[in-house]
Amino acid sequence: MQTSLACDLLIVGGEGDLALRKLYPALYSLWVSKCLPAEFRIIAVSRRETSPAEFFDQVRSWFDTSKSARQFDEAAWAAFTSSLTFFSLDATSGAALSQLRADMLADSARDLVVYLATPPTIFGPVCEAIKQAGLVRPNTRIVVEKPLGADRESFLAINSQLTAIFEERQVYRIDHYLGKETVQNLLALRFANMFLEPLWNSKYIDNVQITVAESLGVTGRWEFYDSAGAMRDMLQNHLLQLLCLTAMEPPTHLEPTAVRNEKLKVLSCLRPLQPEMLRDNVVLGQYQTGTAGGKPVPGYCEEADAQPQSRTETFVAIKAHIDNWRWAGVPFYLRTGKRLHAQFSEIVVEFKPVPHSIYPEQRVMDAPNRLIIRLQPEETISLELMNKVAGLDVRIPLRTAALDLSFPEENEPGATPDAYQRLLLDVIRENPTLFVRADEVEEAWKWVDQIKALLERAGKAPEKYAAGSWGPTSAVALIARDGRSWREYD
Repeated sequence: MQTSLACDLLIVGGEGDLALRKLYPALYSLWVSKCLPAEFRIIAVSRRETSPAEFFDQVRSWFDTSKSARQFDEAAWAAFTSSLTFFSLDATSGAALSQLRADMLADSARDLVVYLATPPTIFGPVCEAIKQAGLVRPNTRIVVEKPLGADRESFLAINSQLTAIFEERQVYRIDHYLGKETVQNLLALRFANMFLEPLWNSKYIDNVQITVAESLGVTGRWEFYDSAGAMRDMLQNHLLQLLCLTAMEPPTHLEPTAVRNEKLKVLSCLRPLQPEMLRDNVVLGQYQTGTAGGKPVPGYCEEADAQPQSRTETFVAIKAHIDNWRWAGVPFYLRTGKRLHAQFSEIVVEFKPVPHSIYPEQRVMDAPNRLIIRLQPEETISLELMNKVAGLDVRIPLRTAALDLSFPEENEPGATPDAYQRLLLDVIRENPTLFVRADEVEEAWKWVDQIKALLERAGKAPEKYAAGSWGPTSAVALIARDGRSWREYD
């Protein structure tokens, strides 16, 4: 639904990978769906010496390979690109942005959203240039992507550069996993259905598994990835945010402050690890030579530009605990890695078995009820229940049946909105509910930093695993010691 709001979106790093792969296709889809304001303009800037014609060719070529290509229409494309303008300029220059303001952004009544699709090293200089150009207004908002630091200290340094110029309410820290429809539907399932929320505690839930598995390697980003590793790149943000939404208490209202306050409480209740807990609770891995898609692929230390002696982890599995009344005694198994057997992300909530089985031959105790929230490659939600097999068998055979709780329209191409569509629209609407507040990021870094420090003191090296496998064998042992197993992608 279009609004009468007048809004400008300034994309800094407008020729970058993020803008080309994610932002423009999402914006086009919003345009086609008539969700953007009637008075909406996109201004892309890049320091590269690129002509507007070359820029539009880049956008179109990337668009043709995106999911949004299914919605392509020449008339819609022409209308969309008429709202898109490109400038080759240095966004760290106050003078350059002052000229841009005079040319395009002089009307202070129009909302201004600045999307920093850039490395965090230039967040500060760009924000200072925005201030010098007089573009910091009450209706200005700024969007930043991870990585937000390499630890708590560096995050606080980056954040101080942002909040020295913008108020916290104006800063939108994006985590695209929170924009996925299934993640939002998790909140609806929990808090809008009476049957489920009373079961959402340690009395009925046995364990929770959160997996973000990637089949690709570092894909030309070796130097960046080696400075981060799986813990900083994925665990500190995506996995912990999914944990928060799974474990949080019901907020008083579905509004930004209430939701983010409850997520912060979860992070503050994460149990710190002790040195003696490392062996049984943390597994690090690094992929080596193997196969992917039936083809041989190099190991992490054999990738282009790699350092052969690197000890950076490309896989991490952690057994975490939340020390509060709701979750006391319930393990949260978290794992993420590169070059794994399949590309998928999901949350599995496994319920406890029935206290007494009246079907002793059916092994009911070995088939617990599970709520499975899959985020990719498809977005689905299913509830696994025990059900009788139809027929006259005297044994009354049982089987596991999956109750599909997914969106009925999601099988239609393009029907389920992309995460960036939802998040971009929320920024335009000034709704920060699905964005991460500064104190959440800081608390997540505190927990991860403490584990990293223990690992470094212990000299724990990553265990090798073959590319195309499910990761180190120690990750299987981590959960098997508790009499459980990972749910693998089917």
